[in-house]
This record gives sequence, C-alpha cells and structure tokens, in this order.
Amino acid sequence: MKGTGKKTAAKTAAAKKTAAGRKTAASRTTARQEPAKTATATKRAARKSIASTTANRRTTTTTEAAAAQAAVVPLPDFLESAGTLTLDQRKLLVDQALLLLGENYAHLPLKVAMHAVNPLQRLRVMRAHMERQTTDTMEPEWIFHRAMSSIFHSVRDLHTNYLLPVPFAGKIAFLPFMIEKCYDAAGAEHYLITQTITGYQAPQFGKGAEVTHWNGTPIARAVALNGAVFAGSNDAANLARGLESLTLRPLVIQAPPDEDWVTLTYTGLDGSTQELREQWKVTTNLPPMTDLDAVNAISASMGLDLDSDEKARAKKTLYVRDVVDLEGGQSSAELRTPAAVSGADLPTTMPGVFRAREVVTPSGTFGHLRIFTFSVQDPVAFRDEFVRLAAMLPQNGLIVDVRDNGGGHIYASEFTLQTMTPRHIDPEPVQFISTPLNLRICRRHKDNPAGIDLGPWFDSLDLATETGAAYSASKPITPEDGANDIGQTYFGPVVLITDARVYSATDIFAAGFADHAIGTILGVDDNTGAGGANVWTHGLLASLLNEPPPPDETSPYVALPNGANMRVAIRRTLRVGALSGTPVEDLGVKPTETHRMTQADLLEGNVDLLNKAGSLLAAKPVRRLDLTTTFSGTTLTVAIDVQGIDRVDIYLDDRPISSEDLTGVPLSIDILEVTPGQGLRADGYESGVLVASRRQKV
Repeated sequence: MKGTGKKTAAKTAAAKKTAAGRKTAASRTTARQEPAKTATATKRAARKSIASTTANRRTTTTTEAAAAQAAVVPLPDFLESAGTLTLDQRKLLVDQALLLLGENYAHLPLKVAMHAVNPLQRLRVMRAHMERQTTDTMEPEWIFHRAMSSIFHSVRDLHTNYLLPVPFAGKIAFLPFMIEKCYDAAGAEHYLITQTITGYQAPQFGKGAEVTHWNGTPIARAVALNGAVFAGSNDAANLARGLESLTLRPLVIQAPPDEDWVTLTYTGLDGSTQELREQWKVTTNLPPMTDLDAVNAISASMGLDLDSDEKARAKKTLYVRDVVDLEGGQSSAELRTPAAVSGADLPTTMPGVFRAREVVTPSGTFGHLRIFTFSVQDPVAFRDEFVRLAAMLPQNGLIVDVRDNGGGHIYASEFTLQTMTPRHIDPEPVQFISTPLNLRICRRHKDNPAGIDLGPWFDSLDLATETGAAYSASKPITPEDGANDIGQTYFGPVVLITDARVYSATDIFAAGFADHAIGTILGVDDNTGAGGANVWTHGLLASLLNEPPPPDETSPYVALPNGANMRVAIRRTLRVGALSGTPVEDLGVKPTETHRMTQADLLEGNVDLLNKAGSLLAAKPVRRLDLTTTFSGTTLTVAIDVQGIDRVDIYLDDRPISSEDLTGVPLSIDILEVTPGQGLRADGYESGVLVASRRQKV
C-alpha cells in the first residue's frame, strides 16, 4: 500500500464516531466520541451519560478487527489525525486526575514516601497554568498528553494510568523486531534480536543478531534511560519495561515515540558490523478480553497491568498469528474444541492463555505449563483448564511459567493455587484508603445492589473518621470457598518461574504461591514487577455512583472527552502467612532461586532455564495419593495407594473417620452407612507434616 492510501485509511479509522457515549476498549480502536462541551455547561448531562454507557457499548467484529490490523501506517501519518482536545476538555482531564489520585488512590502515601514524588501538586500547578492559557496560546496536544503521562508515571505504579483518547486508544506503535537480554558466562549483558515480523529482511539481520547501539547510544544505557521514563516499581521492572518499550508502545498508555525512525547498530549474523534505519509504524491492536468500565464482578475483580496486557496482545498480532487465527481475533477466547498451536504442545481450549508440553531435561522429563495471562471472563473455566492440562503432563514435576504475565482476573489467579497444594488457601486481603469518596462508594454498594459487593469494607471505612485509620479493614476479593472448593489435583513438586514483568494478579499468584509454601520460585530477575492492587477505571468508579438507578446527581465524576480514561489502584494487596500484612506493592515477590537468561535460552526455547527448573524438581520428593472406591450396599470400601506418605487420615463430609499408618503397601478400609454423593477426603502426611490431600465424591 502506498503512503497516500495509508494516510487515508488512518484518517478514516480515526474519524469514525458512535452515537453512544463512552465505548468499550474494543470499540475505541475505530470510533471517536463527540468532543465534550465545557465542564461547567454539561456537568449534569455528563454524569448521566456515564450511567448509560454500559447499555450502549458495542464490540468490534472479528472481520472489522482483522481489517483494522491490516492497516499499518507510518507514525507521522498517524499523528496527523491527533490533536482535537479543547482547553476546557484538558482542564476537565486534570480535574478528574486530581480527584482519582487524591480520593481513590490506595498507594498515594506509600508512593510519596518511597519515591519522593508529589503528583497532586504537579497537577495543581498544571491546572493553574491552564487558567492563564487560551485556545491560541495552549501548548500542542502531544505536550499535554506527555505531561499527564509523566505525572502518572512518576508514582511508579503500572496500575495507575492516564489513558490517551482517540486516535491513540487501541493503537500500537512498533518496530518490526523484538530485542531481549541475556548474559554470557562472565555475567556480561547482551541484547539479541529474538523475533522479526514475517517477511522482514535487512542485511545479516534476524534471530541472533546482537544490538550494540540505539540511535548512537550504547544499548544498555538506552534501555536504562527508557526505563526511567516508563518506570516500574523496582530496578528490575524499570529495565524490563525500558527494553520492551524500545520496540513496542501501546499508545493508549505510552506517549508516541519522539523520533520518526531509529538507527540500530548491530553485529550481523556473520559477525559484521551493520547499521539499520527503521521507521516507527502504527497499527490496531487486538481488543481486550474485558470491558473494564462495566459494572460487574469481573471488572471489579481485575488486577491487570494494562501496559503488559496491551503488549501481550500486540505480540500476538505481530508475531503469533496462529494463535490470533485460532482465537478468531478475540483475546483469550475459550474454544469449543481444544487445539494445539504447535506439534509439541497439548491441545488446549485457551491457546492464548496456556501452553502445555513435556520438556526433556538432563534431570528428567517434566511438565511445562506456561500461563500467558489471567485476563479471562470465567475464572472457574480457567482453573479447570489448568487442572486438565496438568493432569495430562508428567506427574513427577511441573514447571509453571508466568513470565511476562501482566495479570487479569484475581479470582483466576487465586482459584488455581489450591490445585498444587494440600494446604488451605487464604486469599490475599485488600484495603481501601480511607477517604470520604471511597466511603461514599462503599455505602452505596454495601448491600451489593449491582453485583459488586463492597459490604466487607464499609464498616471500617465508616469508623475511620473516628478512629483515624488510614486504611479500611483488610478483606479478600477472592471468595475463600472458591479458592478451596476442589483442593489439590497435582501431587508432584512444582517450580514457579517469574520475571520482572510479572505484575498485578500474577504478583498476587506468586505471593500466594510463596505464602502457602507450594514450591520453589525460580526467577530470571531479582524480583517480580511488584504490583499489588485491584485496579478500577474512571468509568467504573463513575458508574458505581450512578448504578443502580437513580444516578447520584452530586457525583464528582464527569465523563471524559474523546474516549480518554484513567485507572487507579483502588485496593492495595497484603501478604498472608509468614509475611502477613506486608504490602505487595513496590516490594514484590523475591525468588528463592535465580537464573540469568543465556543466549541458548533466547535462541533455543529457554533450554538452560528449563534445565535449571528440572534440576530443582528432581531434588524434590515425588508424592502420590490414589483412592479407589467401591460400594457394597451402604458400605464404602476405600483402597489407598501412596508414594512418599506414611499416614493417611480419612474424612467423610469433613467428619473424621479413620487415621491409618502406612507401610508402603496398598491398604483398604471399609466405611459403614455411606450415602452416594457424600464427600470423601484423604489427607496424607509424612513425618507428621501434611504433604498431600485428595477429594472426591463417592
């Protein structure tokens, strides 16, 4: 396609409008709202428009999404369609940012203390400057967006974001290759090309070429400088974000690149020194799985790093078209029939969520189960697919790999923990910060009138004025019964692989894995991304004061112009177990073992990393607890066969029936007066320590 055609396609896509108010993230990719009028003149109408958005949403069809993804345009052409915010609309955005950060943001005291920042004062200064501006003297829109993004980035919280309006929403800026970091035997860093877009060619360029300079800057320094702009909660997260953002930027959350093109210096595949100039391009991303503005339990239970989620969908769009085709253009889609992406993988109903396969290591053959995201609609279906895949893999050891996973549905992450341990799972509790606005929201939803139950936090917030408590009581988001309803299903040892891009619900998953002593955590970085919160959008917060009807006429939330949005960490997460009460935010989850990625890892399917995980699994005991039941009248015979267990306690409907010492040979016991459908549970011990538990209906 020639340049003129690309420009026309971009402008046409940016110019589409909808009759409804705010749109879903999927519809924002191709639609533009009517610009809002001044906040003063339309405040009441804007509040009412927020209340009606859910009924007016639409979803981009697979055909439309495929057509949009095919429209790739140069960055300068795309930017010609940007820049329609009025001065009053900019003022409204600053005012609403002050509201969210000042009244809803759970981590503000921590961030001010830990990073010596003052986002509220920066917003106040910005707002004061606007009062001295006119339509003729206000700065270009890109400067406004950059200033807003900078303020939100300053708190180093990837849950708390300024989301750019159309045409940026739903778009990604990209270069046609990916760069990843590895280490040599001496510990020196190297940056290798690991992916290129199909059909892309340059002299001696491809998987394995080593990047040495970025726009003339040594690559390691360029990564660090870029990481300082897109700040994570710790140094490892900063560098990981800085590296990713060199070649891929979701424009809804990151300002467009300043440069139209980059100059890359690299060592070619033949060892020669080469230089490449490549232009930034823009295309449409895959739609998100969840409408984060909707008033329902799914959006209210999200712990999602939007940056990682956008990038994960973008990587599928650019590099993993087989998965996109299987999902029909819908992210994290659940298929009716399991399908395998490659010949070595087990078929799965969720190819964009899981990858399951056997891996052969010098220490043995083990299961490798990659979880790409927790961003799903149905957490029980997620858990059940995890259980099904794990059962098809070797039972002597399982590698659960959550690298690059930015989170999603908190229920999905915590429902899955029970399947790998005999211990009772205590979901991580969360807290609101004590403010009048949070109290107001919890009061309206304390009796769960709209499907978001905030009752557990209401009483403590109601007393906070008298007690001076900075935070509400800590209560879990995930239902405790759901986190324990099926119990352990995998009995071999488990290793969890993490990195610095692990965030949000995945940080909660890693914290729960550590707090319940499920297994060894093997990190390729020194920490996870350290994002411990439940995150809500401005749209959801506004709707909570307007739904169920009638809307609150005094709500301080005002509809944002042009599809802009904001997100805020609304409830902070605390650890359980030995670290009970410790925040996950900024501290993260440290691995028990570390592995520095090697060149072989990047170019040969993580071979050294998986070998390391295999050696850790081989050092752990393998356990087995098998139950076979038969009925004779009302007598139930239970045959018990175990490995690595010296005692089994039997329960029927949680009432103790028998405790049996085992000598290594199968054992049968009879239980009298049993009714079919009762729950049988067997708890296995070794040297007095609970090491396995199995449940089944008889």
